[in-house]
Amino acid sequence: MHWRNSARRYGLFSILLHWGSALAVFGLFGLGLWMVGLDYYSSWYRRAPDLHKSIGILLLLATLLRLLWRFASPPPPALSSYSALTRKGAALMHGLLYLGLFALMFSGYLISTADGRGIEVFGWFTVPATLSGIDGQEDIAGVVHLWLAWGLIGMAALHALAALKHHFIDRDATLSQMLGRERD
Repeated sequence: MHWRNSARRYGLFSILLHWGSALAVFGLFGLGLWMVGLDYYSSWYRRAPDLHKSIGILLLLATLLRLLWRFASPPPPALSSYSALTRKGAALMHGLLYLGLFALMFSGYLISTADGRGIEVFGWFTVPATLSGIDGQEDIAGVVHLWLAWGLIGMAALHALAALKHHFIDRDATLSQMLGRERD
């Protein structure tokens, strides 16, 4: 398998970024729901949010890399069997997934930097707090973050269902390509 995308399949780099991002999104969602229920005396009370923030920043970097990679190594073209509506729907869903990811990460940044402190990423580097001190910043961004997280999970579920529909009902190569197989 090649690192770059071709006209007949996704390359290894795109596949790793796709599935790694999916794993991070669902993992962060689960971690986020779990950590908000922790009490002050839990040993994870401080560690879970730090882990959530660090993985979130790495996901931001991976998402930026994914967008750059789409220009450096364009994805395979849509299958000729796709209708115009399917092509437009896929493009819209991909755009909404990227927009949702960036909005979610920006709202998380606003929560994390509301007190003026930067975000420490696994002790490797710190993302500075450039936006802070806005009235109600942490609370408003927290509500937005929660709703965006649920929305993103819903869109990701629809995305997965569409891939399964293509694989099992349409019997086309949509899912196979993202698993590294070449289309016929």
